[in-house]
Amino acid sequence: MSKISEKPLVSTKQEVQLVEGEFTCSEASFVINELINEKINFHKLQRLRLCEGDENSDTRYANKRIAELENEKLIAKSYIDKARKEGYDVFIDGVLEIRFVKK
Repeated sequence: MSKISEKPLVSTKQEVQLVEGEFTCSEASFVINELINEKINFHKLQRLRLCEGDENSDTRYANKRIAELENEKLIAKSYIDKARKEGYDVFIDGVLEIRFVKK
């Protein structure tokens, strides 16, 4: 049986390149909507978990984030529609930054 050695953490920050490249307007719209929809679904699940067993739970944060993200989808749609009308492709550079935060 092999032991997994515990290595000390070298860094408290990681960056993940989620999306990078030039996309047609349709592709960009799809990618952006999928990413935002995943985050919306995350908040909907969090809200549901809060309400399980306590329908009076405070879901204001989740509700606020869902509304903000829905608004961001509308802004992105408008932006991409403009690119489409003017004959542009869309470049997306989506870096996810992960950091440690002390409790």
